[in-house]
Amino acid sequence: MKPKRFALLGVILLYFVICLEILIMISPFAGFFYAAFNPVLLQLANHSASRWLTAFFLPHMAIPTTAFLQALRVLGSWIFLGGMGIFAVCALQIYAAKFRRKGAVAGGIYRFVRHPQYLGLALAGAGLAILWPRFLVVVLWCLMVLLYYYLACDEEKRMFRAHGETYGPYCDTTGMFLPRSLERLLLPRGGLGRLLLWLVVCGLALGGAFCLRSYTIHHLALRQQDNVTALALLPEDGFMLDHRLADLLALPEIASRLQPDARYLAYFMPRDYIMQGMIADTGNDWQLYKQHHTIAMIGDWILHPFRHLREGHHALHHGQQHGIATSPAESGIIRRLIFLKLKPAPTGNEPAASLDIERRRIPVFTADVNVHMIQLLEVRDLPETTGWGRVPTPTF
Repeated sequence: MKPKRFALLGVILLYFVICLEILIMISPFAGFFYAAFNPVLLQLANHSASRWLTAFFLPHMAIPTTAFLQALRVLGSWIFLGGMGIFAVCALQIYAAKFRRKGAVAGGIYRFVRHPQYLGLALAGAGLAILWPRFLVVVLWCLMVLLYYYLACDEEKRMFRAHGETYGPYCDTTGMFLPRSLERLLLPRGGLGRLLLWLVVCGLALGGAFCLRSYTIHHLALRQQDNVTALALLPEDGFMLDHRLADLLALPEIASRLQPDARYLAYFMPRDYIMQGMIADTGNDWQLYKQHHTIAMIGDWILHPFRHLREGHHALHHGQQHGIATSPAESGIIRRLIFLKLKPAPTGNEPAASLDIERRRIPVFTADVNVHMIQLLEVRDLPETTGWGRVPTPTF
């Protein structure tokens, strides 16, 4: 393999490793992965010009409150699985042809496009950008699309040298990445035209991601009370925040920990919410890479994107009914509040300002409360880290 081609394939492999960060986070290999990758994330997060790359543009910990965002999340899973399915079928065709020594593959999916395997990977990458919606993933996807084009051109040069008599007519009747008739309408022929098309695709992808972030923030279950912005991770919990947030914040054990000149973001969630380790280091139970349910969590993340968020830890351990007390002393609905100090503090009272990309979120303390009785069950101070150390993790 030529060094140039090897380098391109290496970059593509790195792309998929980074995009599959969420799968690695819940695997036993998380420590090894972040030993290499987290310094990159921290460097990006430490500079205002690049901090946006580590930010998220779609809900990941919160269940979307609109049918559009829920449908988009489900669509991401289908796009990812469909793209990987196309790639797998094409790989089988290619290796079967090599095993049988039949030369160039021109049947099956290859009857319609010359490089369906790269089309499949591009679709899978687009799906991943929805499943793990860091801006960095979108930027890398744009670069991968360009690299796929150059890899396809390199492959075609080799195919012309090896099978010129049959490959030439095949190229004349088959599109490169799309069916021929559609490709003639959408894909310019010249190199400059294709570069401009790629720039347009990059602009649409990044512009769309920023628009989705704005839409997401303005459709979260956010509530503002004095110097605290509360975010309900379950949409139905917004009703409880409307009626109980002021009373909960007035509890002496909570009020004494809130500095009047500071601003806070408080996540409102079931006590056994499975992803809370991404917000703060609340204990080993919420450091998912230390659990033994990696395959189940990966399956849920792709096939049942909201079940593990709504049902919590008991979905894996078959324990108590989530968020509802099981003893007479704890009768009612129990919720956990995780408080994070915002730096720099927002200047206005608009709740969305607490989710600006420029804000640092520093864990301060967690409080378990009985929402109906306005009773504090437990309060604990937190280290200034998440369950994954100082890894930049989702805001919503």
